[in-house]
Amino acid sequence: MTASTLRSLLAATALSLLASAAQAATLTLSTPDPDTSEITVAANKFAELVAAKTNGEVEVKVFPNGTLYGGDPSAAVKQVAGGSLDMLLLSTSLYANFNPKFTAISIPYLFDDVDQLRSYLAGDLGKELMTDLDGIGIKAINMWTRPFRQITNSKRAITAPADLEGLKLRVPNNPLWVEFFGKMGAAPTPMAFAEVYNALQLKVVDGQENPVSVPVAAKFYEVQSHISMTNHIADGWVLAINPGKFDGLTDAQKTAIGEAAVEAEAWKVENDAANANGALDLLKENGMEVNELTAEQKAAFVAVSKELFPVFAGLVKDQSFFDRTIAAVGKN
Repeated sequence: MTASTLRSLLAATALSLLASAAQAATLTLSTPDPDTSEITVAANKFAELVAAKTNGEVEVKVFPNGTLYGGDPSAAVKQVAGGSLDMLLLSTSLYANFNPKFTAISIPYLFDDVDQLRSYLAGDLGKELMTDLDGIGIKAINMWTRPFRQITNSKRAITAPADLEGLKLRVPNNPLWVEFFGKMGAAPTPMAFAEVYNALQLKVVDGQENPVSVPVAAKFYEVQSHISMTNHIADGWVLAINPGKFDGLTDAQKTAIGEAAVEAEAWKVENDAANANGALDLLKENGMEVNELTAEQKAAFVAVSKELFPVFAGLVKDQSFFDRTIAAVGKN
């Protein structure tokens, strides 16, 4: 091999290595809940799919428990927009603080089941919400479903709106929750999720409401005695990324991330369903009493929600979007 040929070979190798380095990317993805929670488990599945679809070019590192943003979800959204967080999975209800239209997803008893929620999130109205996030400097990749919410507390079973009278209930920082539970006589208390366990333990609040996987992952069974399967509010997750980080990816990597998000959403739905009964069994094993609502009992809660529709429309702050949402799910 001549010196000239060797130099050419070395130059070609160096260029190849530089090209590979330019294509490689590491992205951090923050979730608000523990390692074993449904959303962090799904985030890890998404990371696995991204690695497979990019042949390892893109690595997604998942950080649970809101550790990268100090447990403050509003700060997390701002950090993604500013670029100090790469990616974020946060509930749609928390995005309502930045865009009130997201409130529509959480109207109590709006969705009959997970399939209807999936159709809404993947449809035109869900896509409109994702596009709206461009206005606050965030690129939404996809929206995922979240299991319906249930009520836990340390006082009693909840089988009627009257059972909530006087109950101090932690709720997300969203006025819809305050209106709904306040209407039933509870004392709704907005609070960051990171503070909930201690608040329950110290009796600052009597209860909280979340999908059944949350009291399992957060060990609320240590400080709660009842879970009532009210299925009162649907919620979703926004898979978001900083636009600059997204733009820095190759077209093939962007496509792979989009495909991985779609596949992870479908996987999550199946995984959530498979784990639901196990979660309830675990709560029972740890001393919690579980009560299901009859159709008649549920109807009393539905009636409270329907009575508040004019209030909810005001919270959405977009009558057209509210009306289109109600029509899309056949609740008008």
